[in-house]
Amino acid sequence: MDPPQPKTDILIRALEPGDIPDLTEAWNQPLAYAGTLQLPYTSVDARQRRAADPPATLTRLVAVIEGRVIGCLGLERYENRRSHAGQFGMAVHDAYAGRGAGTALLAAAIDLADNWLNLKRLELSAYADNARAIALYERFGFEREGFHRAYSWRNGGYVDSISMARLRL
Repeated sequence: MDPPQPKTDILIRALEPGDIPDLTEAWNQPLAYAGTLQLPYTSVDARQRRAADPPATLTRLVAVIEGRVIGCLGLERYENRRSHAGQFGMAVHDAYAGRGAGTALLAAAIDLADNWLNLKRLELSAYADNARAIALYERFGFEREGFHRAYSWRNGGYVDSISMARLRL
């Protein structure tokens, strides 16, 4: 089965320094930070400092709708004996969830991983209660590989996560 095709009204491109204010707004949305390891109330300044010196192994893609950055995906290549693999994380602004930005970001990341970085293995962790994200990853051929109990602290309690991976054959 072919992976889903992204909508054409969503532009995917590299993150630029001027994108940080829009990105901060997206990541400070309740569903966005609840579904990631991001913390609420992070300032634009804090995100600008973090984005100013990314590792050479990190590629950040953004989703843009009508000139506004509404989502981001970070794809990190591992090094040395794991140079055939990488991991990613992503989030989309709450107001734009369900409009195809996640599909578009993931399609672009897989194209980059498969056709430009020659990654055989792409990994991720998703909160076990994030059914929408897990379904998206499974549509792109990711398989569940493990379960992590009390993986992180979120909103006053521990939450579990699922390890998933996609192998390029």
